[in-house]
Amino acid sequence: MGNWIINHGLSAFILVVWMGINIFLFVYYYLFYDLGDRFFYTRHLLGSALAWARAPAAVLNFNCLLILLPVCRNLLSLVRGSFMCCGRSMRKQLDKNLTFHKLVAYMIGLMTAVHTIAHLFNVEWYNNSRQGLYDNLSTTLSSLEDDEDDNETYLNPIRSTSITPTYFAFTTIAGLTGVIITLALILIITSSMEVIRRSYFEVFWYTHHLFIIFFAGLVFHGAGRIVRGQVATDPPHNFTVCKDRPLDWGKIPECPIPQFAGGFPQTWMWVIGPMVLYLCERVLRFIRYMQTVRYRKIVIHPSKVLELQLEKAGFKMEVGQYVFMNCPAISQLEWHPFTMTSAPEEDFFSVHIRSVGDWTQKLIDILEQLPEGAQGPKMAVDGPFGTASEDVFDYEVSMLIGCGIGVTPFASILKSIWYKFKESNPKLHTRKIYFYWLCRETHAFEWFADLLQVLEKEMEERGMADFLTYKLYLTGWDHSHAAHVMVHFDKDTDIVTGLRQKTHYGRPNWDKEFEQVRKENPTSVVGTFLCGPESLAKTLENKCVKFSDVDPRKTKFYFNKENF
Repeated sequence: MGNWIINHGLSAFILVVWMGINIFLFVYYYLFYDLGDRFFYTRHLLGSALAWARAPAAVLNFNCLLILLPVCRNLLSLVRGSFMCCGRSMRKQLDKNLTFHKLVAYMIGLMTAVHTIAHLFNVEWYNNSRQGLYDNLSTTLSSLEDDEDDNETYLNPIRSTSITPTYFAFTTIAGLTGVIITLALILIITSSMEVIRRSYFEVFWYTHHLFIIFFAGLVFHGAGRIVRGQVATDPPHNFTVCKDRPLDWGKIPECPIPQFAGGFPQTWMWVIGPMVLYLCERVLRFIRYMQTVRYRKIVIHPSKVLELQLEKAGFKMEVGQYVFMNCPAISQLEWHPFTMTSAPEEDFFSVHIRSVGDWTQKLIDILEQLPEGAQGPKMAVDGPFGTASEDVFDYEVSMLIGCGIGVTPFASILKSIWYKFKESNPKLHTRKIYFYWLCRETHAFEWFADLLQVLEKEMEERGMADFLTYKLYLTGWDHSHAAHVMVHFDKDTDIVTGLRQKTHYGRPNWDKEFEQVRKENPTSVVGTFLCGPESLAKTLENKCVKFSDVDPRKTKFYFNKENF
């Protein structure tokens, strides 16, 4: 239990607080509308569906306030980088911004479904009351009109017996905006499924921008004020006395005609702040879009990996950070995240891009056709943005695990280490790094092996060969490859990478690796950093819990994952 608290305690606390606020809002507003005297006559027409519609609306307001904040990346980077008072555990929560974004989205989807279904019942019952299908009280309430001469205000928003529920849904502010909001949300959620994001990123990207329509509809949705409650009159209308005498309303002093009014729209007050923050994000992105980016070097490596070395005035980065890139020649609107592989000590920044979709393949095709030494198409860069890898030098021992192209943030880290050693930087407190790279094919190792060779040589010359322990794992291989390896097994260097450290075949035994790290660092805090798939993240997260010691004087593992 103590190990679990070390790695998940603060995350669980934040989740409990968020869920607690949601439950409180739901219960409070459910009871407010289900028991409140002001809504007695409204409940008579609608029953419990009134409370089932209004309680989710309150939860929706709260979560629509939150949904944009996790994607305000400049704000998160400011909090992460500028406020160093944030402890390690607190900064880890900022790296789970997309996880929280998804949780909030699930809550919005659930509450929208409940809210919509309840209002479908409400409209049907409003219509039935207007048709006179229920008791005298319902018919009298539905017959009230907006008439200043007769001192009447309406309760039932369906004003005519000829109006159908479908017509009402598409001709009122609340109904029409509700339909638009729901359709936009369905498209956003369905296109956010992992299979769509992985295979059809452009579909995900464009449909996600329906959030603009969603928020615009949300702001105006409450302006229809279709849910109305009783307001105070002089003399007062006491429903406990008058509910059974609707035909005497306005004829006897103790039962004046009840007055009704819709509540003031509140949703805009919940979402205006996050909307302004997000607008500032987009303005900043536009400013960065207009800034000039120069190509310093373009290299196309084997296995369809493109290396871009770029220059931009005033650009400053930290290790492991990422940028969003836009190429107007391919798409004016699409921005894609890429981790930088350069070090802060270099006078340029670089990214390595693997061909995994239409956008990346089009970019590679354009650059392959360029003449030698030519500048590429206009490239816009937004960022840099902070990630978990920024904290790597805060740990005295770090485990770095990259999968395929997921090695990119660690290229930046290892390059920075090389520069720090070269300059004898006294600020380098890290004393040991374990690096694991898992790849499916041999070609994927080629572009990164040169950096490891340089580091290998540098550490040996400085008598610090033990500073960096790295293990490369080839997860995709066949028997012919294995036979070739066996023939050259006695060579000093690996036949795949040319490094002294031989390539391993298969997948790591993580229990064995964590046990070794714990044994070699019995009193250290170990930062475990992953840039790879969610399945491996769950495995490593469990290992961090399993091998952490509750005793503060012994080894503890903190798990960190890259999220874009």
